[in-house]
Amino acid sequence: MSVQKITPFLWYNNNAEEAIAFYCTVFKDAEVLGKNYHGGNGPLFSATIRLAGQELMIMNFASPFQFTEAISLFITCEKQEDIDVLWEKLSAGGEQSRCGWLKDKFGLSWQVIPTALMQLTNNSDKEKAQRVFQAMMQMDKIIIADLEKAYEGN
Repeated sequence: MSVQKITPFLWYNNNAEEAIAFYCTVFKDAEVLGKNYHGGNGPLFSATIRLAGQELMIMNFASPFQFTEAISLFITCEKQEDIDVLWEKLSAGGEQSRCGWLKDKFGLSWQVIPTALMQLTNNSDKEKAQRVFQAMMQMDKIIIADLEKAYEGN
C-alpha cells in the first residue's frame, strides 16, 4: 500500500465560504490552495486550505450532518499569548468548554493546548504530573503559569 497522506475532510452546511474567510483571519499563515465551484461558476462546492501547515479539505453542500466533539482539530502552542489569541478568535460566536476545548461558530471542535501540558504531564514524577492534570481539569482555556504552579506544588 502506498498512502500519500491523510487529510481531514470537513463538510460545511452551505457556509464554507464564510468558514474559509473566518479561518484565514484566525491563522496568520492560512492559505487557500484551491476552490471548485458547481458548474464552474456556481456556488462553492469544495476547497482545499492550509492552516498552520495542515491541509484541510472542505465541502460546501446542504447537510443533515453536524460536527460533533467526536473529532476535533488539535492545536499546540508554545506561548500563552498564542493560546489567548486562538482561544478568543476561534471561540467567538461559538462555545468555550473545559480542558482547552472549544467549538467555533460553525460547530467545529478545536483543542488549544500548550506544549507545556505534555511536557509537565509526561514527567517521571507521577505526583507532579497528577497535580498538573488536576489543574488542567479545572480550566477552560489552559493557562501555562497555572500548570507550572501545580507542577511545583503551589
